Amino acid sequence: MWRSSDGKMRFDTPHTSIISDPGSKQTILLDHLKKEATVIPTPPAPPGAPPAGGSQVSAAGGQPPQPQVQDLGKSTIEGHEVEGKKYTLPPPPQPPKPQMPQFKMPGKPQMPGAPKAPQAPKPPQGAPSPPKLPQTPSVTEVWSSTKLKTPVLTKVSTAAGQQTTYCKPTSTQEPHPSMFQIPPGYKLKPPQPPKIQPPKIQPPKIQPPKVQAPKPPAPPKLPKP
Repeated sequence: MWRSSDGKMRFDTPHTSIISDPGSKQTILLDHLKKEATVIPTPPAPPGAPPAGGSQVSAAGGQPPQPQVQDLGKSTIEGHEVEGKKYTLPPPPQPPKPQMPQFKMPGKPQMPGAPKAPQAPKPPQGAPSPPKLPQTPSVTEVWSSTKLKTPVLTKVSTAAGQQTTYCKPTSTQEPHPSMFQIPPGYKLKPPQPPKIQPPKIQPPKIQPPKVQAPKPPAPPKLPKP
């Protein structure tokens, strides 16, 4: 991963590279196997997006809870000055459990003079409910380099466990401008628009009305001789 002083970013994988340029508002995808480059314009941020670090909002208002941001100050990781921030996302509230309707079974009819059948014992009231497990909030701790403006150490803790990602800074020098350009010999491939299939419109089936032919009149009955 490389980052320039003007904000350009490049991520390399064994077969592809992604170059983002916020100045020109475009992203370059490099396919090193096919020697092809695809330039995609960066979509603008949606208006009215909530800023990071907003206060917690109740889900009853129709908005998801926002993460709480805590400044962890500055520190040093392998000689690099870093600053940390802690993002805590509270767990979503649990919906109320639906109550099943209770139906009363009708009793069996008794014959006159027959003894009453013994009734089954009633279950004890107030049966113990299963214990509720405490909800664990999602906590993300990010330590970013103050010079490279890239995350160096990231810790994500959820109910499933903890994941730690460490990105070791190798050089603090300004990368060469060619790192954020299309290499020579690469074919520029236009971005393919998404395929939109038109809806299939079937014409309505119109059945012709059934016309019955009139019946011919019956021949007159001749008198018997």
